[in-house]
Amino acid sequence: MVVRKSMGRAKSLLLLLMVLIFSFATYNLVAMIMNLKTDGSESFNRKIMRSGKTNSKFHVALTATDSPYSQWQCRIMYYWYKKVKDMPGSDMGKLTRILHSGRPDQLMDEIPTFVVHPLPRGLDKVNAFLG
Repeated sequence: MVVRKSMGRAKSLLLLLMVLIFSFATYNLVAMIMNLKTDGSESFNRKIMRSGKTNSKFHVALTATDSPYSQWQCRIMYYWYKKVKDMPGSDMGKLTRILHSGRPDQLMDEIPTFVVHPLPRGLDKVNAFLG
């Protein structure tokens, strides 16, 4: 008899907790939908670009290797960087590709690149800094 009574309390608490979580999630969803409706047809990206009151610019730093896959990723990112930079009200500044292979590659003329030498073997491990 005692076991059934405590099981009933546990079920009641679980049900209450589920109702509270569902209510919180529903409230946030409705608030988000109402906020989107009041903004009109202005897109989210334009809202972000317009929100910057100062004329500060962002400098994008892109780390890369000389592998073909990394070069492909850099080309895609540079394409989209230029698209966003050319949008009205964009806060995009310059982009620098940090090439850590230690030697120039064929993308040097296409994407602004700074060549650095790779770290010595084993120095990039977390344990090397812990002593």
